[in-house]
Amino acid sequence: METNPTIVETEPVAASTPREDMIARIAPGREERVFLVLSIFIGVISGLLVVSFRMAIEWLSVLLLGSSPNPHQPRLLYIPAAAGLVIALFTRYVFPNVRGSGINQTKAALYINNGYISFRTVIGKFLLSALAIGSGHSLGPEDPSLQIGAGVASLISRRFGMSKERLRIFAPIGAAAGLAAAFNAPISAILFVIEEVIGQWSAAVLGSIVLSAVASVVVARSFWGTQPMFRIPVVDLRDSRELLAYAALGVVGGFASLLFARCLSYLRPKLRSQPQWSQLLQPAAAGLLVGAIGYFGLVQVMGAGYEAIDQAMHAQFAWKMLLLLALFKIIATTLSFSSGTPGGMFAPTLFIGAMLGAAVGTFEKIYFPHLTGTIGSYALVGMGVLFAAFLRAPLTSVFMVLEVSGNYSIVLPVILANAIAYLISRTLQPVPILEQFTHQDGLDLPSMEELREESNLHLEDAMQPVTVPVLQGSETIADTLLSLAQYEDLKSIPVILVHCLDGLWYAAKREELEALGEMIDNAASQIEPNSEKVLGESATLAEHLGPERTPILFPDLPLSSALPHFQRWPLLPITNRAMRGSLEGTITLQEVLNRYQKHNQH
Repeated sequence: METNPTIVETEPVAASTPREDMIARIAPGREERVFLVLSIFIGVISGLLVVSFRMAIEWLSVLLLGSSPNPHQPRLLYIPAAAGLVIALFTRYVFPNVRGSGINQTKAALYINNGYISFRTVIGKFLLSALAIGSGHSLGPEDPSLQIGAGVASLISRRFGMSKERLRIFAPIGAAAGLAAAFNAPISAILFVIEEVIGQWSAAVLGSIVLSAVASVVVARSFWGTQPMFRIPVVDLRDSRELLAYAALGVVGGFASLLFARCLSYLRPKLRSQPQWSQLLQPAAAGLLVGAIGYFGLVQVMGAGYEAIDQAMHAQFAWKMLLLLALFKIIATTLSFSSGTPGGMFAPTLFIGAMLGAAVGTFEKIYFPHLTGTIGSYALVGMGVLFAAFLRAPLTSVFMVLEVSGNYSIVLPVILANAIAYLISRTLQPVPILEQFTHQDGLDLPSMEELREESNLHLEDAMQPVTVPVLQGSETIADTLLSLAQYEDLKSIPVILVHCLDGLWYAAKREELEALGEMIDNAASQIEPNSEKVLGESATLAEHLGPERTPILFPDLPLSSALPHFQRWPLLPITNRAMRGSLEGTITLQEVLNRYQKHNQH
């Protein structure tokens, strides 16, 4: 009986090998495993909620506006206005945090509130956004779906007692799940969350985002099927001149996105600066005006507008009508969103882009009939163009078009038109619209576009030529003293670089040189014949300095990578990647700080 405790204690020690230690370090712990499982669970729950959300919108739309609303129906006027009044009251007194699209609110939760989104906000976003879109306000369900998914992730992670670091990560995981289910497009959702919500990613975060997005899409497709949202014929670019028409669409989309952004950035702060009592009437007034647009003939601009997008893709509108719909959709969305009515801008952006694209395609068919492009392909490219230019997510816009159509033959026109539109928007509207909203709300969230555009400094930007003595570590101390004797004022040299036998470097400080004291003074004047015996015939400089070496740094590494080492080393050697130990230059802390200061001034 007494031997059992001894066996139990000694067995783990005997079984511990270097390989097992390594596996223990890299194997995911309990929290990491729970984290991955919860990502799938969040995806499933978010998918179910988003499906319910879309069903609620469709049910409310049929209930309030009828199955087929037509112009001159009185309900088009009073239903959006009445719904706006109800939304304003609930937003003011019950759900104060549901205003906006949901994207900036999710970013605020990530960067300000440690990933916290209250469940009350999730409920309010679900109910009021469904009522707003279902009653005809010109908004979309995708952005609210993103915040709903983020709120679900926040709630679940808190219930499981995850660490603060994990709580921050769960919000974008849920956001990707919600957006993926709303779009039925997992790749686009993943890219958008990385591009616009978190700005960067690691392998662990990416894996969790992928798991949640795929799980939510599987749930959504079990209800809606696997078919893409829009179907167009395969694009066949037989004539290279067709690309000129797509380039023209990129120009049109770039300026249209500028108009849309300017309208929103002007009206939204104007309405928010009005007295509190008037803000209760703003959603109702916006609903009345949007309803009036539908009442007098343009019913298509009300709600998300997916049916109208499909009609435009199948050439059911004249090109002048398409331009009219695009213009009034900008007006209707500006009114609805600026009034504080909860809802998203994804769907209106896609609507405007589809109308402009179909208009360009229809114009081409009339005046350039020899070109082979279809109106549906132009409408689809137009959706990506507005998405890239207005929301400033160029990479997401390309994959979004591919996923919602399932047509990969359109990739070349999409890339061309999106790039042109993005460059126009980036040049004429330096501050993205989402960032403008954060400033209007008094927040200071990181600009993902600035992070993408920021030029990173590298060690080569601060690297200087080698100006300090360079010694070989294989030299004996006697030879070292002979080498140092050629310097008239050794004390004016703060550091000496020593190239060791292993190919690495050692930066010897002045204090270490002074430790040689009398030997250096004697070497500076005269070397005695028997000095080598005194100093040691076989003792080398590297052995005298010990086994420590300066860190291995290369010119292409980030400039910040050198900062942790200056507390130990006053000077750092920069070596060549191809030739071990080959010296490219050196850097000091002062040179690094000077380079950062110069960079910030520009």
